[in-house]
Amino acid sequence: QVQLVESGGGLVQAGGSLRLSCAASGRTFSSLAMGWFRQAPGKEREFVASLNWNGGSAYYADSMKGRFTISRDNAKNTVYLQMNSLKPEDTAVYYCAASGGRWSSYYLSDYTYWGQGTQVTVSS
Repeated sequence: QVQLVESGGGLVQAGGSLRLSCAASGRTFSSLAMGWFRQAPGKEREFVASLNWNGGSAYYADSMKGRFTISRDNAKNTVYLQMNSLKPEDTAVYYCAASGGRWSSYYLSDYTYWGQGTQVTVSS
């Protein structure tokens, strides 16, 4: 079992920045790929970014490339999502997820463990 707790969400103006954190406990964090997803009201949950177990490869949804950065600190059992140049359309609940294996994925179904989510609201 892996428990995930997100933090760092909030209200920010368009063009601003936020850094989300996801603290993991339980099964060995350093052996798992991690991802961030988001869900806006009335929409399906969508992929944001993912990172392999060793932080060697990061993947992003097209609309996040150049604005968001995923990173991890295996010594702290934490994964981060730095979000810059935020837009109102980035407003959503952001979820941290842990895969069952080492290699990252775009697909929700490849992630076994999920956090409770943190709200990000970007005002125009």
